[in-house]
Amino acid sequence: MWPAQKQIPLGTSYAVWTGIGAAGTFLVGIWFFNDASNLGRYLGILLIIAGVATLKLAH
Repeated sequence: MWPAQKQIPLGTSYAVWTGIGAAGTFLVGIWFFNDASNLGRYLGILLIIAGVATLKLAH
């Protein structure tokens, strides 16, 4: 995360890393551990990704 902070604000870089972690954990849980998957959970991940993208574009 440190190299990313050279070009974007700390809050944005933290949000990006947190979003990647949340989305990655969600997908690994579904693919490898048979966690429940439904439209609401996918919508939640899409909202996280959209929020992170909005933070980056607003910079």
